[in-house]
Amino acid sequence: MKFAPTILQHEFIGLNAKVVKSSHPNYVGIEGRVINETRNTLVITHGNKNKTIAKNTAVFHFTMPNGTIVEINGKAIVGRPEDRIKKKLRRRW
Repeated sequence: MKFAPTILQHEFIGLNAKVVKSSHPNYVGIEGRVINETRNTLVITHGNKNKTIAKNTAVFHFTMPNGTIVEINGKAIVGRPEDRIKKKLRRRW
């Protein structure tokens, strides 16, 4: 799947997310709206509960506003959201 590297600089709060892989087996399958993001975690509303997911142990599917689903490894988005948005990314391909 090809996508612009600027997707890593996108704001994730408010997007729908799903955990598709994780080293913690209970995290897999959690899906819902992202309500908060910290340096190392995403808080996702799953049913009536808020679930805190560690970024560096999971792979996420984010649904963008135009309906596109993007798979992002959580290790790529570790860091404070305000710093990640400002950071310039090198093209690795």
